[in-house]
Amino acid sequence: MALLRDRLSNEKNLPLDGKRQRFHSPHQEPTIVNHIVPLSDERRYSVSPLFHTHYVPDIVRCVPPFREISILEPREITLPEAKDKLSQQILELFEACQQQVSDLKKKELCRTELQREIQLLFPQSRLFLVGSSLNGFGTRSSDGDLCLVVKEEPVNQKTEARHILTLVHKHFCTRLSSYIQRPQLIRAKVPIVKFRDKVSCVEFDLNVNNIVGIRNTFLLRTYAYLENGVRPLVLVIKKWASHHDINDASRGTLSSYSLVLMVLHYLQTLPEPFLPSIQKIYPESFSPSVQLHLVHQAPCNVPPYLSKNESNLGDLLLGFLKYYATEFDWNSQMISVREAKAIPRPDGIEWRNKYICVEEPFDGTNTARAVHEKQKFDMIKDQFLKSWHRLKNRKDLNSILPLRAAILKR
Repeated sequence: MALLRDRLSNEKNLPLDGKRQRFHSPHQEPTIVNHIVPLSDERRYSVSPLFHTHYVPDIVRCVPPFREISILEPREITLPEAKDKLSQQILELFEACQQQVSDLKKKELCRTELQREIQLLFPQSRLFLVGSSLNGFGTRSSDGDLCLVVKEEPVNQKTEARHILTLVHKHFCTRLSSYIQRPQLIRAKVPIVKFRDKVSCVEFDLNVNNIVGIRNTFLLRTYAYLENGVRPLVLVIKKWASHHDINDASRGTLSSYSLVLMVLHYLQTLPEPFLPSIQKIYPESFSPSVQLHLVHQAPCNVPPYLSKNESNLGDLLLGFLKYYATEFDWNSQMISVREAKAIPRPDGIEWRNKYICVEEPFDGTNTARAVHEKQKFDMIKDQFLKSWHRLKNRKDLNSILPLRAAILKR
């Protein structure tokens, strides 16, 4: 806890100790990975025999620990040139709102310290930073998503995961109450612990064994740095969707993850594709069978993609809105980034009578299943159509997204 107290008193200068690690991109950026911090026996809390025998096996024996990687600053990627007003507005919004290296460092520092604490409860567990914080599509205001892996096999979310999170929640409320605010155990279909880190002021969601979330974090990170226009385009579309209240899965609209997949799918399906399917080109690097301790290496195997598509950011934004407003067949098609095309909807219960079908690239589930009301679906379609018409006529981003307000929100 001495380290935690030091952190509270020294928030402005957040030095990262030599054991903390970075991330890789196709441009040879280093990669943040999560490693096991060995704990002596006397530091371990006792847990019930159930967890020793079934819930938390010694995964170290079957999964090698991560190698430590020295910390290096991520390399900046050259942004596309903007020769028109709309493209310039998109770039200015991106540069004002994109997640900074300092933001990521704060989240990673919190992850490192929490992993050390949680390993008092579950000595062989690992804590992964996942989602927008690490996949390249984060903003300055992005929440942090954490995945606690207690074993590489699936866990029952109703029983095992809830029990594990109950212990973690209790630990947060007692031992860590000095720097964690408002820890809440949310007993949803996939239970989470929500909390706020007092030092970084970041809101975190922590789940148990959402392995696919770790895999898709590095898949999306690869796409994010494959072409230099991808991140600005995704950021402006997320901001647009949030402004129009269609970016909240908890309220029956689109999750940010689904929106990102929709953008990638659109870029893959242009007459001159802006992006390929990297799962098709590099199947071994992005196979669901790749062991977790190797997943972070996948982006290193993918060089930058040189597309022949010379569309500017303004044209791509207009095309995205038009595609989903007038071209995509919501009734019979499924969005598939894995296949780099729209494919017929499967006939399984996961897809039947669903308004929007977006395939999760690894486990094949529907990431847009939260859109289960026709009213919300119609609202989403209506925003695509109205925004396309407004932007086409005015060629000013303010016509669909007030830039000053969006920048203030970061």
